[in-house]
Amino acid sequence: MENGLESTGDSRLDQAVTQWLLYDKNPKTAAAVRSMVKDRAMSELQKCFGARMEFGTAGLRAAMGPGVSCMNDLTIIQTTQGFCAYLEQCFTDLKQRGVVIGFDARAHPPSGGSSKRFACLAASVLISRGVPVYLFSDITPTPYVPFTVSHLGLCAGVMVTASHNPKQDNGYKVYWANGAQIIPPHDKGIAAAIEQNLEPWPKSWDTDGALQSSLLNDPYQDIHREYCKAIQQHCFHRELNKNSEVKIVHTSVHGVGHIFVQAAFKAFDLHPPYAVEQQKDPDPEFPTVKYPNPEEGEGVLTLSFTLADKEGATVILANDPDADRLAIAEKQEGGQWRVFSGNELGALLGWWIFQCWKLQKGEGKGSIKDVYMLSSTVSSKILRAIAVKEGFHFEETLTGFKWMGNRARELMDQGKTVLFAFEEAIGYMCSPAVLDKDGVSAAAIAGEFVSYLASKNITLSHQLRSIYEEYGYHISKNSYFICHNQDTIKQMFERLRNYDGENSYPKECGGFAITAVRDLTTGYDSNQPDNKAILPTSKSSQMITFTFANGGMATIRTSGTEPKIKYYTELCAAPGNSDLNQLKTELDNLVDAIVEHFYQPKKNNLTPRQE
Repeated sequence: MENGLESTGDSRLDQAVTQWLLYDKNPKTAAAVRSMVKDRAMSELQKCFGARMEFGTAGLRAAMGPGVSCMNDLTIIQTTQGFCAYLEQCFTDLKQRGVVIGFDARAHPPSGGSSKRFACLAASVLISRGVPVYLFSDITPTPYVPFTVSHLGLCAGVMVTASHNPKQDNGYKVYWANGAQIIPPHDKGIAAAIEQNLEPWPKSWDTDGALQSSLLNDPYQDIHREYCKAIQQHCFHRELNKNSEVKIVHTSVHGVGHIFVQAAFKAFDLHPPYAVEQQKDPDPEFPTVKYPNPEEGEGVLTLSFTLADKEGATVILANDPDADRLAIAEKQEGGQWRVFSGNELGALLGWWIFQCWKLQKGEGKGSIKDVYMLSSTVSSKILRAIAVKEGFHFEETLTGFKWMGNRARELMDQGKTVLFAFEEAIGYMCSPAVLDKDGVSAAAIAGEFVSYLASKNITLSHQLRSIYEEYGYHISKNSYFICHNQDTIKQMFERLRNYDGENSYPKECGGFAITAVRDLTTGYDSNQPDNKAILPTSKSSQMITFTFANGGMATIRTSGTEPKIKYYTELCAAPGNSDLNQLKTELDNLVDAIVEHFYQPKKNNLTPRQE
């Protein structure tokens, strides 16, 4: 190789390594690559240089480390150069409006990478092209970036975070000028522009110069103040909050959430929540948890349970490390803790936000015909049941907040009111000020909701039961199988598409009659007059939804980021059918039938989820 290193014996790899060492100015990653070549660590080299990280609608997410497959200084520069070139094509006023950049507290000492370092490099690239940059001077929650895009009318936003992924990972999440995450075709446009701008521009590495530039602004204080002001429009019971006796525990799971949730509670005049001391400060090592993901439930909440028991608190709020998700647990009458599922919290928060809207409507604010709630297609349909009975609109979108954020923006531009959107992965959009999931505003709104219920001597669990009794029980069961073989996955879905002969989907599953099928991979929907699905379709991912005669629904889909075949099932009962045990048994039987007949785990060698 030209750089004095011996050849690896693989010409494509040699070329990739040579180019890397030509461009990379980070001494740690450059030294790591040299030492891999010297030691002929072929599997390591393949892992780092096998394939460039794919830029998709979620931006980038990968482990930090050297090479084109990882998050590091050079790949951040290359990504931002492509992003900047694409923005220059799309916006004639980019140099007037600018871009916001935020970051979380992740760091990877072995490669010298950190969210803050990556954010400074991204700022450096944009400033080198004359683009004004609003770079937060300190860590912020992810929702602050879309809030800033909307509030300041910017062209775009970047958040450097890997949310609740394992500690070695990082990510690069992109927001468009409408304040929502990017959707196609922007992902393809940015990906193509990255490939055309791989060589670092002359000043891309010059973070010192960028930090001195007059184009650099720090929006931290202003945005924090404006955000707290904006969420106050969702505070309806200030006097009650001031006098509430309810004790709440909050954990930020070693992430960014602590000071922001404390501030949001203050904005609502709620008593500050008790913070879990061992987890309140940002720590990129996440020392007290196996996975920093509150979706994992009890394992992440062990320290919260201990603190709540000590302080006599009855409710726990938990954010994920970038504070865009929210988990809630409540102490039950028998002393045990109940961790609510994302679907249950969707029902509770949706119901509450609608009650608050009705309170506002009493002051003559808007017509119910202009009110909308959204959820993703794999989330509970409880909002649909509430909408049908109350008279507002409910819409479902494809999975992911990028779709709900963009749809919310479209509706708002038509003069509609989007009250609430949620997904079962504990993501909630409770305020149109942020067109993405937001665990900070959701925590404050949940705090007020809990205080209101306590004043009436009602628990969250009681309220959830009342909602189900009024609008019909919606019980769900979601899980997945792990499969590393792409051919097996493809064959499994193709079998479902040609179940009773060519192009014919199953008509029943283990005795459960199927009344409708929607396939968002092929664009087929038996419920539509022309059999064409209304929701956007994507040939690159597998997703089929079955509707059953008993009120059950099941969606089977592949994951975009993990080797999983997921299933999401729900049984929607009519109001008045409140034999919960019988409904649960029926759903269990339906899931067993789907696993046995559609997944065929033994034949397909699938690994079940480890509970």
